[in-house]
Amino acid sequence: FKEEGTLAAALMTIGGASAFALMIPVLSGFIAFSIADRPGLAPGLIGGMLASSTGAGFLGGIIAGFLAGYAAKFIADKVNLPASMEALKPILIIPLLASLVTGLVMIYVVGGPVSAIMAGLTQFLANMGSANAVLLGTLLGAMMCFDLGGPVNKTAYTFGVGLLASQTYAPMAAIMAAGMVPALGMGLATFLAKSKFIDSEAEAGKASFVLGLCFISEGAIPFAAKDPMRVIPACMAGGALTGALSMLFGAQLLAPHGGLFVLMIPGAISPVLMYLVAIAAGTAVTGFSYAFLKKSDKQLQLATA
Repeated sequence: FKEEGTLAAALMTIGGASAFALMIPVLSGFIAFSIADRPGLAPGLIGGMLASSTGAGFLGGIIAGFLAGYAAKFIADKVNLPASMEALKPILIIPLLASLVTGLVMIYVVGGPVSAIMAGLTQFLANMGSANAVLLGTLLGAMMCFDLGGPVNKTAYTFGVGLLASQTYAPMAAIMAAGMVPALGMGLATFLAKSKFIDSEAEAGKASFVLGLCFISEGAIPFAAKDPMRVIPACMAGGALTGALSMLFGAQLLAPHGGLFVLMIPGAISPVLMYLVAIAAGTAVTGFSYAFLKKSDKQLQLATA
């Protein structure tokens, strides 16, 4: 990709130079949008861009999003204008003033300290020993499997995606590997203990396995909704193991999504074999443990009948 004019260089310009550059501004912009609606979007995007340029990273982007959103909301609630100028408020006055407030705070107050925190975090992650790496992988893996797409899952995922902008790729590998385990494990469980599942669950297991390959944890939600006290611990155990093994093996992932289909991108995952071993180990733990713990729905149906 370093060769000018090649297809690889063009793809790197599209992905690495453009798409990845949008991650923090878009994160910040839509945090602000969720707080203040459309008037908060432009200030949030600007705050996120400043977070990127000052080195504050995704932590700065999160702060900028909340700052821009609440600044825009405050201005919308407190600034009263004549009826003739009210139409200008959401399209000019709120975005302008909120951008000014957000920009000045990011440059003079937030940027420096948060940039130092991000640099320290990046340095820590780059130089941490194997024990710390395994501990971090265990934590991130368990978080990914706790609520299957809920806020805890998204917190871990956002942490990994944000670090991609700092060229720190190991946490993202652990996060995506662990996030595949719940759906894969439920699919495996329906295969291992067919007699315990009714026909609709067996079909859901097939779909869950495919979703797991795509890194869609939500494939396990039908099982978790029906039997949370058994499904969630089984998923967390497998996810924690996968995350720990991924970090122990030094796996790195350059893409924020895609599941096993990322393997089609040369160099996106390394080392490939050990990464697959980590996923397989976690899937086996989740699948076998839930197959063992699962109460037979077919027996319950017969008893009820």
